[in-house]
Amino acid sequence: MKQKLFPFIIALSALAVSASAAFYSVSGLSKLFAGAAFAVIIMAASLEVAKLVIASLLYQYRKNLPKLLKYYLSVACLVLILITSMGIYGFLSAAYQETAALAGNVDAQIALIETKRDNVKEQLAVYSDEKESINEAVKDLRSGLSNNVIQYTDTLGNVLTTTSSSTRRALEKQLDQAIERQTEINTRVDNLNQQLFDYETEIVEVTSNANVAGELGPLKYLSGLTGKPMDQIINWLLLVIIFVFDPLAIALVVAANFAFAQLKPKKEIMKEQIPHHTPQPFIPKPKIVEKVVEKNIYGEEIKEKLELLDHPSVKEAIKNARRAGEL
Repeated sequence: MKQKLFPFIIALSALAVSASAAFYSVSGLSKLFAGAAFAVIIMAASLEVAKLVIASLLYQYRKNLPKLLKYYLSVACLVLILITSMGIYGFLSAAYQETAALAGNVDAQIALIETKRDNVKEQLAVYSDEKESINEAVKDLRSGLSNNVIQYTDTLGNVLTTTSSSTRRALEKQLDQAIERQTEINTRVDNLNQQLFDYETEIVEVTSNANVAGELGPLKYLSGLTGKPMDQIINWLLLVIIFVFDPLAIALVVAANFAFAQLKPKKEIMKEQIPHHTPQPFIPKPKIVEKVVEKNIYGEEIKEKLELLDHPSVKEAIKNARRAGEL
């Protein structure tokens, strides 16, 4: 039962691989020649069917085909395998280009957001430096107001301490301006920090919303591991696929033909191996008729005596003599 079922499993596998290879090839060729996509689909589909028929034909009639026809069909099958592989390469590369284009758009968006973020960081660094200088200035002005003391000696020789009103007014004015500037800078720094936070959040949202990370994640990992660009890695991967895909389909078709050939009974195989001869017309052999010729070898006298013995009266006398015991 297993021996009878296994050829059908091989045939189904060959059909599945061949059908998928044909689909990818037809789709890829239609994208390569988009100007006449429908006509290319019909042409490529007919060539795919012809390729499978050629593979079966070359296997089953390999001993009986003329050499010139066999060589032509072999070359045609190889060329069709290359055409199918080219179509598969076009289909898979187009699929990769769509994903790569989407990844490029996402990278461009992220690069634009990062540029805005870097500008905010530069402004934030400038305002942070100014904020530190203003804080120092406010501190110095307050220290100046607290130390605004003038000492002098009167006519009696006493040391008097007083404050300069003009200096105090000038310091207070400068302090008010510094505090106002300090408040303005603090507000700008807070706004810049909020913008920076928004840009970082936007980068995370763009990266998480695009499903490119899951699709190109392994390729990016291999690119980082090997130090090769992602386009070169995908090219290697596509070449490996096309060198296995369609040749495997042809090999399975030939294997299916071989497996079905093994299902034939042994008697039929022996009959096929016995050479056929053209029947010869039946020619009857002439019959040889033997003619008995009696010939007397004893002479005429003996012959006459023998004839007397055959007489009925003589036979009766001989019989009676035997009964009496005389003979």
